[in-house]
Amino acid sequence: MAAVEKLSIALTPELAADIRTAIATGDYASTSEVVRDALRAWKRQRESRAVAIEELRQLWREGVDSGDAGPLDGEDIKRRGRERLAALRAGDRR
Repeated sequence: MAAVEKLSIALTPELAADIRTAIATGDYASTSEVVRDALRAWKRQRESRAVAIEELRQLWREGVDSGDAGPLDGEDIKRRGRERLAALRAGDRR
């Protein structure tokens, strides 16, 4: 393994018990292995979230750049929504 840095962390009793259980069941060989795996998963989650946020920003920009949607007819929107709801309840997936 490359150079390592030792850190001290404080965990709730529940998290500490979860780590001990993971080691006792053979899922992991050591506390360090559990924490490293958890940190890798956390890093992947953060990276995935950053990608999702960027995609949302892009979609937002596209929507704004597409221009004005024009006047909206509230009654028509409600009517179409009610029709879709009725179709879903009837089992017709339009």
